[in-house]
Amino acid sequence: MLFQTILFYTFAAVMLGAALGVVFSRNPVHSVMLLVLTFFQAAMLWLLAEAEFLAIVLVLVYVGAVMVLFLFVVMMLDVNIEAAKRGISRLAVPGIAIALLMVVELMQLIWLRGKGEVGSGGFAPTPEGYSNTKALGSVLYTEHVFAFEMAAVILLLAIIAAITLTMRKRPGLKVQNIAEQVAVQAKDRVRIVKMDAEKKQ
Repeated sequence: MLFQTILFYTFAAVMLGAALGVVFSRNPVHSVMLLVLTFFQAAMLWLLAEAEFLAIVLVLVYVGAVMVLFLFVVMMLDVNIEAAKRGISRLAVPGIAIALLMVVELMQLIWLRGKGEVGSGGFAPTPEGYSNTKALGSVLYTEHVFAFEMAAVILLLAIIAAITLTMRKRPGLKVQNIAEQVAVQAKDRVRIVKMDAEKKQ
């Protein structure tokens, strides 16, 4: 139990540091990579809680797919870093207020757990033969199937929006004209020049 507690606080500390790096990093690509590290540490915490399915989904879906999409979008959008820095000052006050609210709620939850009023402290071992994946699937595809389908539609819209943003017209952008490429003929691209043969000296 002591080793599990050490692992928990180690993963939590790394995740907290990576999350702070996401917020305070000046390079958007570095922020995306730090967010990948944050998700990976969160997956480790899910494994400690014996929620294997959620941990695998977090790594495969978010780290392996969504974050790669985020990285492509960040690299293709030509983000104006200077303009983004100027906009941070306007959002600093509401951001700090929301962060303080989350800290207060988290401290209240920890305090209530310490008193034993909310749930039980620590991770309770699961019974023999219990399947986290089966239990989650039975709830997800019965009680919450509508919300699950709506989440899939929202993700599809996000992908379409990202493609639309990257395909916008920009000065100096090189585009292909497929019709011209298909209709091209050899005489338009290759010129054969006839030269008289020369005798060797």
